[in-house]
Amino acid sequence: MKTTIHDCKLIDLPRKYDRRGSLTPITNQDQIPFDIVRTYYLYDVPGGESRGGHAHRELQQLIMSVMGAFDVVLDDGTDKKTVRLERAYYGLYVPRQIWRELINFSSGGICLVLASMPYDEAEYIRDYDTFIQEKQK
Repeated sequence: MKTTIHDCKLIDLPRKYDRRGSLTPITNQDQIPFDIVRTYYLYDVPGGESRGGHAHRELQQLIMSVMGAFDVVLDDGTDKKTVRLERAYYGLYVPRQIWRELINFSSGGICLVLASMPYDEAEYIRDYDTFIQEKQK
């Protein structure tokens, strides 16, 4: 199945809040369409720097801003779109074979990523021309 940027979607996450603050629970196969196998976060990103700049062969992700804001540029080899993440109660679902770049981090911005697979360098497509070739197969 070929994925497109139209397969990427914002997912509203449940919010429980009262005078003490807010809580957002996330469970496998409930709010997101995959089992969470790995979790990591990006922080202290210097102004003007970007993260990402790659695609994954099979891995799926939910990308969230748990503090501050940043943009996610999505590219399926034909179309592109940019999604601004700035709230902790929604995440951007990114399926396999979508090129992504994270840019425009606000000061103190923190990006949390939930992934469907453990880290495997062979899973990454880090060269854009290789990404285009694999999308055309």
